Amino acid sequence: MQYNFSNFKNELKKVEEFLGKEYSQLNIGRASPMVLDGVSVDSYGQRMPLKNVATIGIEGPKTLRIAPFDKSQIKEIEKAIQSSNLGLSLATDDMGIRVIFPQLTTESRQTLVKILKEKLEESRIAVRRERERIWKDVEEKEKEGELTEDEKFRAKDELQKLIDEVNANLEANFEKKESEVMG
Repeated sequence: MQYNFSNFKNELKKVEEFLGKEYSQLNIGRASPMVLDGVSVDSYGQRMPLKNVATIGIEGPKTLRIAPFDKSQIKEIEKAIQSSNLGLSLATDDMGIRVIFPQLTTESRQTLVKILKEKLEESRIAVRRERERIWKDVEEKEKEGELTEDEKFRAKDELQKLIDEVNANLEANFEKKESEVMG
């Protein structure tokens, strides 16, 4: 019997998706609606994601346009974006809100790279935790007689191959984002 890695592969895919989502929400000096994904607005007594109360469009390379479905929500949206500490400039007009992405300084670029590295390390830790969990399961199955010693070592090799592949993907994602940040 061979060890089934399908759940493990799904968990690794979730880690990769987590890192991609975290990276997409960082302000790298270019207009990206995904930067606003984490912003929630008080709307009619409830907290709602910004995308549920307004349309978000790209107006230029460094500008987003937010057009609320209800114009009376402009002040709440403005307050929510300012309190999210994303380092964005806002300009309000009768059509909605213009979100301006500031030019990154050398210092802010270095800070962003530090954040990118922290997110990468969080992902690597999650991968290690999953690897340990699977390895314990493989060893238990061997003790219970469900796997032979040869199958255990084959599973270990397969496990390492999957780990190496995911770590390479995470590293490639980091390097791509780092080159975008450093411009």
